[in-house]
Amino acid sequence: MRPAIRRGWTLDPRRSLSARLTLVYAALFALAAALILLGARWGIERYAERAINAEMQAGAKAFGRVTAMRYAQLGDAGRVLASDFGFRAAVATGDAPTIGSALASLKRRFDLEQAFVVDIDGQVTGFDGQLSEGKGDRLLGALDGGVDRGVLRSGGRVYNAAAAPIETPMLLGWVVFAKEIDAAEMRELGRLTSMDLHPAIVPVADLPAGTTLDARDAKVIARDGERILLRASPVPVFGGRTPLALTLEYSLTAALAGYQPMLWSLLGFGLLGVAIAALGSHVVAQRITRPIKALDAAARRVSAGESAQVPVETRDELGRLAGSFNRMVVAIEDREQRIAHMAFHDSLTGLANRALLREHVARLLARGQGFALLCLDLDNFKVVNDTLGHPTGDALLCEIARRLQAACPDAFIARLGGDEFALVAEESARTPDRLGRDLLAAISAPATVNGHRVVPGTSIGIAIAPHDGANATDLQKNADLALYRAKREGKGGLRFFESAMDEEAQKRRQMELDLHDAMREGQLFLMFQPLFDLGKGRVSAFEALMRWQHPERGLISPVDFIPLAEDTGLIVPMGAWAIREACRAARQWPDHVRVAVNVSAVQFRNPGLNTVVMQALAESGLAPDRLELEITESLFIDNVEGVLASLHSLRALGVRVALDDFGTGYSSLSYLRSFPFDKIKIDRSFIIDLLSSDGATAIIKSITTLADALGMETTAEGVENVGQLDILREQGCSHIQGFYFSRPLPEGAIAELFAEERARAAA
Repeated sequence: MRPAIRRGWTLDPRRSLSARLTLVYAALFALAAALILLGARWGIERYAERAINAEMQAGAKAFGRVTAMRYAQLGDAGRVLASDFGFRAAVATGDAPTIGSALASLKRRFDLEQAFVVDIDGQVTGFDGQLSEGKGDRLLGALDGGVDRGVLRSGGRVYNAAAAPIETPMLLGWVVFAKEIDAAEMRELGRLTSMDLHPAIVPVADLPAGTTLDARDAKVIARDGERILLRASPVPVFGGRTPLALTLEYSLTAALAGYQPMLWSLLGFGLLGVAIAALGSHVVAQRITRPIKALDAAARRVSAGESAQVPVETRDELGRLAGSFNRMVVAIEDREQRIAHMAFHDSLTGLANRALLREHVARLLARGQGFALLCLDLDNFKVVNDTLGHPTGDALLCEIARRLQAACPDAFIARLGGDEFALVAEESARTPDRLGRDLLAAISAPATVNGHRVVPGTSIGIAIAPHDGANATDLQKNADLALYRAKREGKGGLRFFESAMDEEAQKRRQMELDLHDAMREGQLFLMFQPLFDLGKGRVSAFEALMRWQHPERGLISPVDFIPLAEDTGLIVPMGAWAIREACRAARQWPDHVRVAVNVSAVQFRNPGLNTVVMQALAESGLAPDRLELEITESLFIDNVEGVLASLHSLRALGVRVALDDFGTGYSSLSYLRSFPFDKIKIDRSFIIDLLSSDGATAIIKSITTLADALGMETTAEGVENVGQLDILREQGCSHIQGFYFSRPLPEGAIAELFAEERARAAA
């Protein structure tokens, strides 16, 4: 059994806004209190450090003054003894007893620990204790270098030492007086300031890592759980190699101990403030969140699909929020209704869309009801969009929708997308065939759209349920297959679905997959049919013809796979491959022999054709004028200006352009004048009738005369016997192509053809 949900305040911030607000404000106050406490502690520490640093500066200065006075006293005493005539005589004669007596007398008199003489040979006389090896030489080196005072280390003891020269007036040596710096002395020095700074003289190497010999820099170190402020400054060394430093230190921990009660008080007040802030935040949060909870409950009801309104109790932000929520709920309900309509209706025409059509068809099939599904696709709608603009195209679609509704007011009508419509006709006095023909007539009536006169047309495919499909997907697919057949057989007609159409569609789909494999696995190859120059009596060119060797079905006719490639767009990469292969092969032929490649309408309209041609010429090294591109008249069915612009851009590359199958399509003198083709290829349908029809001969004559007038070559396709050849020669045809001369050849047989031609020429 699920526990009941408690409606009161909860401490879980993930479920309660008031708890979250309380925690946020309490946390902010706690953060502020912590920052204040940390800031106070940081300020106290900085103040203590500055105070201790100031005392250390004063102590260092006092130590310097005391040391300077001591050096002066020792130096004065040394100079008094060095000026004594008897002492100088004793030093000059090396009278050690006299020297020792004089030094001992002065040591007692001035309370000195050491008094000794260093002669000019580095010998030390009178030193009380054992000097380390080489100490005399180091003392002599220091004295020779002008160092006459400093700190002397010997036997683990440290001295303040000063020297005076002994001269007669020739330099005999130096007398050195030294006063030991012991622990008592250091304690006395430490009392010169208000703080006990624990002065000491230590080797620089013994200082903690990171300590610098800067009188202004104090370093905080840790020792025995305490934080110590340490300051080091260099001291002059007398006769030694080890650099020394004066260190002053003071316990920062002890200095801060006096401030701990104040810090604890701050902490206590901070905790008390956090508790008060948390309590106050809770009270305020409860007042703020009460209307928000009401909004939350209403939002839950709305999300569950219910209608909900929130009472507006105040005029503040929360009251305005409640009013906005109520208006939003109303807007959401309106929008949901519109979205539900848009989800199943076309936004342009207001007709049902594909999704609603599928639901409707599925519902009829589930009831076992018979009906006809008609799929319609407008003919040449792209021309309207391209020439008159998309707004006119949209207006035409709306007009078609209106005509469909007027022609079949009781039918279910849908727009599937683009220029495709569908109509579901249930029981009707009209047969599906009659209905389809009525629709053809209704749609094909001229219309004025956005000021333009348009004559629309459509093709219709019909599938009958349930015979042609047990579900909505199959039924619509079969209606589409019938529509495709109607389009292919000629626009403006209708076709009923037949089972053979499905088989044909499956074969077509399989061939499309196989064609992809053919491109990838190299199953495509080129054959080359020669074109014969009647004037020069030799081969002038080869037409590259694409072939497909299927691994299972054998050689497949271009009539089967080229239209499929054009429909699927595969003709673009296939055509690019053909151009590259043809250029590569032609590079091996004599310079006067060209290669001709057919360019389909789909490939021609592809913006990358110029790039393909340039790359093929560059890769093969073939001269541009040896490549001839053949196009058909069907290109000029629309957008003649664009076609002519593309032809001129190809001509600018230096390649030749031929008009293939001339006379079978949309021949017009206007575009022949607009673009001077290099060649006109006469369709084989005219060549077949040459021997049986005088009219065919007259047509050939008119074409060759026209070509001569325009400066174009002519090639007759499909020449199969000598009779045709003789007539073509008489009528001025310049080139022939056909089985009479040669069937298409593989690339490897072309060299043999050229060899035979050279042999005939030599004979």
